[in-house]
Amino acid sequence: MRLPRIFGKKRGHRRTGSQAWGSFGDGLFHAVLVMAGLVFGALLVTGVAMREWRVNRDYVPTVCRVIGQGLIRREVQDPPGSASATWTPSFRVRYEALGGIRESWTRADAAATTADRPAAIAALAAWPLGAEVSGWFDPADPDTVVLHRGFNWWMWGLTLLLPGALLAFGGSGLLRAVRRWGRSEEAIAAAGTLPVLTSSQFKSATGLPGIPACDDMTNSPGTVLRYRLPLESPESWTLLGLGLFAVAWNTVLAVLAVGAGLDFATGRLHWFLLAMLVPAGAVGCAAILLFTRALLLKTAVGTTQLEISDHPLRPGGRYDVLLAQGGSGDLRELTVTLECEEQATFHQGTDTRSESLVVHREQLRGWRDIRVSPGTRFEGIAGVTIPAVAMHSFLSEHNAVRWRIRVHGIPARWPPFTRMFPIIVHPAAEKSP
Repeated sequence: MRLPRIFGKKRGHRRTGSQAWGSFGDGLFHAVLVMAGLVFGALLVTGVAMREWRVNRDYVPTVCRVIGQGLIRREVQDPPGSASATWTPSFRVRYEALGGIRESWTRADAAATTADRPAAIAALAAWPLGAEVSGWFDPADPDTVVLHRGFNWWMWGLTLLLPGALLAFGGSGLLRAVRRWGRSEEAIAAAGTLPVLTSSQFKSATGLPGIPACDDMTNSPGTVLRYRLPLESPESWTLLGLGLFAVAWNTVLAVLAVGAGLDFATGRLHWFLLAMLVPAGAVGCAAILLFTRALLLKTAVGTTQLEISDHPLRPGGRYDVLLAQGGSGDLRELTVTLECEEQATFHQGTDTRSESLVVHREQLRGWRDIRVSPGTRFEGIAGVTIPAVAMHSFLSEHNAVRWRIRVHGIPARWPPFTRMFPIIVHPAAEKSP
């Protein structure tokens, strides 16, 4: 058997990467995510949810008589050198289990733990000595008895959140890698996996078929000019995704770490759980660092707003554009550019390809050495003129003409950023005879 080649055939001065090795790496990555989801799910279910499930499904009901009261005191050392204590009301009960009379200490409710000792003492009054209360004992260990049952659904949701996300993401990626294994791009395209433009997905302007409507671009008034243009930027979605992942991952990690810490305090060590916490903690720290970096970049650069004097635009017309850049710090360069991009989707044999080309690019205005102070924003006016012979905005099944205004900035201490603001250009108005 021959191993797949690292490189494919040479194209120009480059060698293409091996599709087989690429699919193998993609599948291996998602397989690791699936395994992590299974392991985390098993640990969470067995360590957190299984006991609650057994209490509500397998424990046998009995009648308990309260014969003693007390408080469980737990002291936690808080740096530097200070300590805090929590108090949990506990009761000694006598009950019948498996044909015999047994006595055991138990708690009324785990949620009754408090840092207020007088409140914990007052909670003991609800269970006076000699009172008979309902209880449930473990048939596998009759000395274990509980006085409260019920499901903490938020804990179950938290338990299944991270493993479910890992299994869904890893499973879908693994399935995609298996389906793509050994198949050419042409075969994948023939199966309909490559996107195709469909004009039915977009709303056309009234009386102008094939020309996108600009209703969503004229419903936000500007502060200086007439309209504020919408922003097309993947930065916000990336920031949101990183934030959700960091919160979900580290929340589950904190639950596992607390459980491992409690077991360690009682003299029990789960080496497998501790071994899993190390790489999981590294992933959690990396997620926090990536989210923090993206958040710092987003807030340091600041928001970019673009207002325009009229919309939709027409060939030969001249319009004013207001650029408002927020944030703080120095900007080495800030430019506003008008662009027109043509996109075509076509078939080449059994392959479906999509090609795009910027056919018109014109710098409207540029600024250098800008200083933006916190709480203020930099504002600049630029004029935009749509060429008289320009093609209007257009969208069909196989072709598209898109106009946009691109804002490109180069901060002094951060990576460059580019933000796109789509605009709609209608056909030139017919002259009256």
